[in-house]
Amino acid sequence: MTSTRLQVGDTLQLTVTARSDDGLRMTLQCEAAAAATVLPPSPTLPALRPGPSGAQGVQRLLDHVRPLGAIRMAVVHPCDALSLRGALDAQAAGLIEPVLIAPRAKLEAALQAAGLQPDDLAGIEVIDVPHSHAAAARGAELAAQGRVEALMKGSLHTDELMAAVVPAASGLRTKRRISHCFLMQTPAYPRPFIITDAAINIAPTLADKADIVQNAIALAHAIGVPQPRVALLAAVETVNAAMPATLDAAALCKMADRGQITGGLLDGPLAFDNAVSMEAAQVKGIVSQVAGRADVLVVPDLESGNMLAKQLEYLGDASSAGIVLGPRVPIVLTSRADSRESRIASCALASLLAHAYRRAPP
Repeated sequence: MTSTRLQVGDTLQLTVTARSDDGLRMTLQCEAAAAATVLPPSPTLPALRPGPSGAQGVQRLLDHVRPLGAIRMAVVHPCDALSLRGALDAQAAGLIEPVLIAPRAKLEAALQAAGLQPDDLAGIEVIDVPHSHAAAARGAELAAQGRVEALMKGSLHTDELMAAVVPAASGLRTKRRISHCFLMQTPAYPRPFIITDAAINIAPTLADKADIVQNAIALAHAIGVPQPRVALLAAVETVNAAMPATLDAAALCKMADRGQITGGLLDGPLAFDNAVSMEAAQVKGIVSQVAGRADVLVVPDLESGNMLAKQLEYLGDASSAGIVLGPRVPIVLTSRADSRESRIASCALASLLAHAYRRAPP
């Protein structure tokens, strides 16, 4: 029997029949009695980017979430055109029933700056507050009372909103640490993947990372990945006592072995190339169910995660949606640089999680 090494870009025409599937590897019977072992893509929601057929990925995501029904979302201080339009776009997409919390004069100025009319807010609840701090406090209060199922950041600073959520007195804390996840998709990778934490925890401890991992696994479950592959990133793929990230990665893997982290397959430390490239993992001799096909990338700290996410977005043509997990309600942290599609996709994630929290509160 002869074998041929395939190259990227080669086109094959085969008739295949599935012979077996153990949940990770599927064996296919090929025409001419040839056999191939392949790694089927993880069962995820539709990608955020356009697919081969040209259909828009965001639209496919919305089509999946919209039938669940709109959720009430407090939009905290939407006092610029971008954040106000983001809320109204999500409403028009059938994802949310916005509750706008802002000083009325600033909201009216934002409405004018967005080229909208007062009638565009018809039927939308508006809560007048004196300033952004009061808006954050009121949003957290509504969420704690169960009057809204999600929060969305407007034109105030992230720290200002989170300061109203983080204290135990807010009534929004759970036993898990709060963390942020980016759901991303790039043309260079065959499936959507999660990067965490690139927005909240600056220098997480081992205990913090355990919660960060568990939160990411919960998000993966919500988007349809029953057993996500979690890569714990470092600069190298071996444990090095001089590199704390490698020690944390090894400890997290052992915590998963002992049932302290559940619901996913963990491996690490893994360098970024080994986490996303099967070829790179094979060259290094890494035998792993995670290497080369990670669904979740756990970064060592906020700086590395923030740079990774932005590099993928600006140089890797990646699309993204962001969400905060850990509190009793999902939180959308928008950025002024976010595209309209990213804002809508983030609201779709919040809606998906809010519906999941109705069945199983965090």
